[in-house]
Amino acid sequence: MESGLDFTIVKDNLLYFMIGAYPEGKLGGIALTIYLAVAACFFSFWGGLILGLMNVARNKAIRYASGAFVNFVRGMPLLMVIFWCYFLVPGLFGQPVGETKTVIIALSLFTSAYMSQIVKAGIESIPKGQTEAARSSGLKLWQVMVFVILPQGLRNMIPSFVNQFVSLIKDTSLAFIVGVSELTHVATQINNRSFVYPTEIFIFIAVIYFILCYIFTEFSRWLERRLAWRKSI
Repeated sequence: MESGLDFTIVKDNLLYFMIGAYPEGKLGGIALTIYLAVAACFFSFWGGLILGLMNVARNKAIRYASGAFVNFVRGMPLLMVIFWCYFLVPGLFGQPVGETKTVIIALSLFTSAYMSQIVKAGIESIPKGQTEAARSSGLKLWQVMVFVILPQGLRNMIPSFVNQFVSLIKDTSLAFIVGVSELTHVATQINNRSFVYPTEIFIFIAVIYFILCYIFTEFSRWLERRLAWRKSI
């Protein structure tokens, strides 16, 4: 009886793991996972920043509205957010929306809600004396926020941003539930064709997810060190 692991199945399907059926079909695999993560990171950063600023706004209506949205989204599982976007977004736009775009919207909304709390905490961590000093120098409130508070707060937010973005990379694996051929979906397809090497297949994708998360974490640490170095100059 044969024993040990045989990664031949991975080697034979490596290109499919990398890009899916592209260029004959849709992009998939690792490339699509990276695309989903990068796109959702970009939109959730700005979404979280806007929601975070709304959470600390002086206007109560804006503050309560943003707080209600954040609490509503955070109270739902990501899988449910994906389903809601999958069925509701086409109705809102009045036309079909691709599964990939739907997942990006769902990931961005979900992550933005959590990012907003990081932004809020980062802003509130800056001593109020800095705001008062900047206001006394003649700056308007929005100028104080943009040029004084946010640059300092963002440095404090980086470690929390990293944790959230690493979680987002792993969350892309839920995209398979609506038929998006990211890495987990591709792995499942290959496993369903063979039914022989599930251990090898899922060890491989676990390693890929680890590498992606590790690269992102190291980049953020480099960015954090660089920002700290610039601050010390």
